[in-house]
Amino acid sequence: MARGERPMVPDVEFESYYGRPILKEPTWKTPDVPLYLFLGGMAGCSAVLAEGAALTGRPELERVARMAAAGGAAAGTVALVHDLGRPERFLNMLRVIKPTSPLSVGSYILAPFSALSGAAAASNVTGLLPRLGRLAGLGAAAFGPPLATYTAALFANTAVPAWHEAHRELPFVFGGSGAQAAGGLAMLLVPLDQAGPARRMALAGAVVEIVAAESIVLRRGLVAEPYRKGLPGRLMRIARAATAVASAATVVGGRRSRIVAAAAGATYVAASVVTRFGVFEAGMDSARDPKYTVVPQRERLAARSESSTPQR
Repeated sequence: MARGERPMVPDVEFESYYGRPILKEPTWKTPDVPLYLFLGGMAGCSAVLAEGAALTGRPELERVARMAAAGGAAAGTVALVHDLGRPERFLNMLRVIKPTSPLSVGSYILAPFSALSGAAAASNVTGLLPRLGRLAGLGAAAFGPPLATYTAALFANTAVPAWHEAHRELPFVFGGSGAQAAGGLAMLLVPLDQAGPARRMALAGAVVEIVAAESIVLRRGLVAEPYRKGLPGRLMRIARAATAVASAATVVGGRRSRIVAAAAGATYVAASVVTRFGVFEAGMDSARDPKYTVVPQRERLAARSESSTPQR
C-alpha cells in the first residue's frame, strides 16, 4: 500500500453477536482444577515408582512413593469434589459408566486407584497384610498411567481451542509432568542411595514434557498463541526454565549431593504445578477470544473447499 493511502477494508475484528463469546467458558474453578491435574499426575506416577522400588528392594523409596500416591489421590479427590460443589455429584458420576465420556471413564479410574493406593500405603506403613498390600500396589500401578493422562483427554474433548487442537501433545505434557513431579518428590524425601529410580523418572518426565510442550507451540499455529502470551505464556516459560534447571542439577550433582538432589526435586515439583496452571489458563484465554475459534474454522473450511474442487 502506498504511503498516505487509506485502506478500503477495515481490519478484521473477531466479534460475536451482542458481544457474547462464541464459546461458553468452562466453569471449572481455580485453583481446584489445576491442582487436581497436578495431584492426579503425581499420584499416578508415584504408584508406578512405588512398584519399581518394591521390585528392586528400595524400602524407603517404596514407602515415600506409596504415601505420595495415596495422599495425592486423596487430596486430588478433595479438590475435585470442591470444584463440583457437592460430594454427591462425584458419587453420581459413578452410577453409570459412559465409555465415550472421558469424565465418566476418569471417575472409574480415580475411585479404584484411590482405594488401592490407600490400601497399599496402609499395609506398607503398618506392616499388616503384606501380600494384600502388594496386590493393591500392583493394582494402583496399573491405574497410575491412565490417572496421570486421562485429564488430557478430558481437556482435549472440549471445544476449547487451545486444549482441543493440542489433543496429540497434551497426554505427553501431562504424563511427563506427572512423572517429574513423582520423581522430584521422591528425590526431595529419599536418601541418595535409594533415589536412583526417582532421578531417572524425573529426568525422563522432564524430557517428555518439554518436547511435547514445545511441539504445541511449534505445530499448532494461531491456537498455540495463548501458550506464548499473557499469564499462561509466562507460566509456561517459568515451568520450562525450572524444569531445565532441575534436570541440569540432577545430571551434574543429583547423585552425589543430598542438598542438590533435594533442591532439584523441589524444583521439579514446583515446575509441574506451574505447568498445570499454565495449560489451564491458556485454555481459558483461548475460550474468551473469538479469533481462536473463528480463524481455524475458516482455515479448515478453505482447505476442505480446495480439496473438493475438481482439478482441470
